[in-house]
Amino acid sequence: MKSLKELYRIGKGPSSSHTIGPERACKAFLAKNGNADAFKVVLYGSLAKTGEGHGTGRVIESVLSPVEVVCDMHTHTPHPNTMDLIALKNGREISVERVYSVGGGAIRTEGEAETEGAEKYALETLADIRAHCEKTDSRIYDYAFSCEGEELRAYLSEVWTTMKEAVERGVKQTGVLPGGLEVERRAKILYDGLAPDEAEETREDRIVCSYAFAVSEENASGGTIVTAPTCGACGVLPAVLKYAQERWGYSDGQIVDALATAGVIGNLIKTNASISGAECGCQAEIGSACCMAAAALSELRGLSLGQIEYAAEVAMEHHLGLTCDPICGLVQIPCIERNAVAAMRAINASTLAYFLSDSRKISFDLVVKTMYETGKDLNRSYRETAEGGLAKLYKK
Repeated sequence: MKSLKELYRIGKGPSSSHTIGPERACKAFLAKNGNADAFKVVLYGSLAKTGEGHGTGRVIESVLSPVEVVCDMHTHTPHPNTMDLIALKNGREISVERVYSVGGGAIRTEGEAETEGAEKYALETLADIRAHCEKTDSRIYDYAFSCEGEELRAYLSEVWTTMKEAVERGVKQTGVLPGGLEVERRAKILYDGLAPDEAEETREDRIVCSYAFAVSEENASGGTIVTAPTCGACGVLPAVLKYAQERWGYSDGQIVDALATAGVIGNLIKTNASISGAECGCQAEIGSACCMAAAALSELRGLSLGQIEYAAEVAMEHHLGLTCDPICGLVQIPCIERNAVAAMRAINASTLAYFLSDSRKISFDLVVKTMYETGKDLNRSYRETAEGGLAKLYKK
């Protein structure tokens, strides 16, 4: 598996696969073709069908100039997030590359060796990682730091700072999100609100949800967030961790350990399945984020390795089959609310794990494999094309 730095990317929203990935691809292509006097980019699959709502064309034009952006809605390609980059000189093609935006801001260039960094982790199943940790009397985060060194700790500290800042900005903002849907920012309403006869549990639910809304709304408005594991699911993990720190007083150092644990879980999903909504539906994004948050909270609570696995497994199992049907291709409806619901589900999954892990029948590795197969079986209209579900039926 690759570094957790490849999973947790600090960048601007609204989409890791539609903005961060294409931006990285264009910058790399420009570096190779500095002598070109013009460019052409052809988008396929989900990039073509929802690129306008996600700002794909805008980010391409910010890197390559002059550039013609073409959306091919019909040609089938090996990956649903495919783009052809063409460099021109005096009207003639001098270089062509096909790049896949594979989720979480990661890219893969056809015909080239993997460019996403060196392998850092020898073990690629949770079963193997658990066996290693049990043998060495260590935790999942210990395994992460042993593979990547203490520089990972410094990076995760930056990740945590960025997450907190996104929450703190988001709960103060008002107004309407860009894109034309006229979606009102609601994080501040939740954060400042008070339900009639509000019980402590209701207040805590409201605060967790406000944090998830805050980060997701920052993402939707093009603010700086952390892919966890994607932009579209970026609100789940920060919401759970910030709530946990405020509620139980965990230190920043403990939060960093929890981020490492969550990162290993996310990396396993990315390696053995997918974190791309275009490839496997929203279960791959929100489902994965919920797994990561459930594992992180369980680590903070000092749960056993078996309980952490159970929490992550429950979190994914009950997202299986979740479709990706963003209205107008924007990362707003139903995406923002899903972050809040998944944050609450992560907390509940950790609580269930505390009591029920001994009764577990399904392994985390098995549910990840199941998610991948389920995603491949989903009708293509429900994999980030904005052609099915809410996106099809909603009328302004």
